[in-house]
Amino acid sequence: MQIRVGFGFDVHQLKDGIDFYLGGVKILHHKGALGHSDADVLIHAICDALLGAANLRDIGFHFPDTSNEYKGIDSKILLSRVIELLKSKGYEIGNIDCTICLQNPKINPYIPQMIDVLSSVMKISTDQLSIKATTTEQLGFVGREEGVSAYSVALIQKKK
Repeated sequence: MQIRVGFGFDVHQLKDGIDFYLGGVKILHHKGALGHSDADVLIHAICDALLGAANLRDIGFHFPDTSNEYKGIDSKILLSRVIELLKSKGYEIGNIDCTICLQNPKINPYIPQMIDVLSSVMKISTDQLSIKATTTEQLGFVGREEGVSAYSVALIQKKK
């Protein structure tokens, strides 16, 4: 069996008065992530991890921020397209492990919903997706509440 591992990272600036989407879920907060799409850093990190594992470049290559087609797009759509790309290359997901770095708001209550939403989009079981959250103890741009970042590692395998 051929297995491959990929790593993804994304970061977005936080701004007042913008809707905040994280893991396909709308988070209640006075700040939201700024970006060309809906700026969902968790989904973008997952996409990059999956694309990297399959040696399919990165999210910016497939969905450039210079294209009006992706302006304001729901990142769940991008993730479903990444899953289609993986399947076309004969891969299936083994598991995905993610960490979100965010000072505020606390997102632990949202994690079960994120897992449900994302596992449904990717057509995997909820036990194949781990989402964790941490602060940066008030250090750096995350600690100053200027931005949010996410990391993801994905294991994929060729279908039998």
